[in-house]
Amino acid sequence: MQEKKGYFNWLKGQLSGWAPQNYMLWFFALGFQLNILISSGFNKVAVVTFIGATLGTLCVLSINAAKSINGVLGIISAMCFIYVAFNAKNYLAIFEQVAYIITLDLPILLSKKNWNENTKDKLRKFGKKQWVIAIVGTLAVYAISGWGIGTFTNDPRPWIDAIAFAVSLTAGIMCYMRYNNQYYWWTTSGLFQLGLWVVTFAQGDASIAMAVNSAIYIINDILAFTVSPWFNRGRKKLGLKEIK
Repeated sequence: MQEKKGYFNWLKGQLSGWAPQNYMLWFFALGFQLNILISSGFNKVAVVTFIGATLGTLCVLSINAAKSINGVLGIISAMCFIYVAFNAKNYLAIFEQVAYIITLDLPILLSKKNWNENTKDKLRKFGKKQWVIAIVGTLAVYAISGWGIGTFTNDPRPWIDAIAFAVSLTAGIMCYMRYNNQYYWWTTSGLFQLGLWVVTFAQGDASIAMAVNSAIYIINDILAFTVSPWFNRGRKKLGLKEIK
């Protein structure tokens, strides 16, 4: 009983104390995705997309708030997105979700207390060396993955799929390492993801819900620059020390 009470106290702490804009975006996303689900019909892909999109939004909002519950939410939403991406033949979108689980969700779950305790006081930003490594690494992953997926699979959108994958993979690694520069990558990733799923929808391989989900992620990334503890503007509002 005590353990159950402790869990709910932890959960309450994880979902509270967010910026009001985050809660507003969550309810907006929930309503929008529910409307798409109802209008498109309750088929299996639509329902899985709805679950993945709503939990995925909650996941990125929890990252915005520097809360480790994003590990749990990330794994569940990733499983949903893997199913949707497989049906759409966006194979690198599958690897992207697997990469999130390996580089971000599982490490955060396994080090939940360490990652969550005083996280707001352990954030950092890139120096010149980190900028070079991140950019070169992203381009290398893009080139290799685009060539590989285009050569060995029937992915109809290999290069759009590849750039979205490369940028997202780098951002996930940055997030676990607590670099606030991740949000430059997340925003760029959101734009490429939006393009990927708009093209996929136009070609009849997915519902518009995935494109809407990408657009909501972009809004979350923009919010992070202004209200999140990952950046000094948000830290000032929260009474936290500047990241230097």
